[in-house]
Order: sequence, then C-alpha cells, then structure tokens
Amino acid sequence: MHWIILLIAILFEAAGTSCMKLSAGCTKPLPTVLMGVFYCTYFFLLTVALKKIQLSIAYPIVCGAGVALIAGIGVVYFRETFSPLKIIGTLAIVGGVIALNIAGTTR
Repeated sequence: MHWIILLIAILFEAAGTSCMKLSAGCTKPLPTVLMGVFYCTYFFLLTVALKKIQLSIAYPIVCGAGVALIAGIGVVYFRETFSPLKIIGTLAIVGGVIALNIAGTTR
C-alpha cells in the first residue's frame, strides 16, 4: 500500500511542477494555487509512504521518476525540444536511482 501511495505522490509532484510552468512565474492565480495544493498533497503522501519505505530508497525513486515524468510532460505538453543528450541524461538519472535501490537492498 505504501508503494501505491508513493506512486500517487510522484504524480502529484509532477502535477505541481507542471503547474509551476503554467503559472508563468506565479502571475496566473489558478495554476499558482493548484501548484501549492499539488505540492502540499505530494509532501503529505510522501510522509505517509515514508512510514514503511526507507528514505534512502523512496526519495531517489521520487526524484528519478519525477525527472523522467516531467521530461516527458515537457516534450509532449509544453513542446520542449527532445535531444539525444536529454535522453542520455534522463537515463543516467534513472540508472542512478536503480543503482541506489540495488545498493540499498544489499547488506
């Protein structure tokens, strides 16, 4: 159950970051308010997930998944450029998250 909560937290973090872009520097009220709501929900859900998931495992997963999700949203929704270097960078971050998780399970 805590893994599902962590997944939902990642979605709220991505929604908050997308609203950050849509807020145009906090000049548009609705995206600015939604950004706050989404980030508060994200932090709440992350806190709940951390009851059962180690911080050293959960936070890298949130960061890596968030980076990959936001990169995809940026390309698809915001029409940002997508280059081979961006793909390599995103894969390096995701690979780092996988390595941290593997290292966290070995004792």
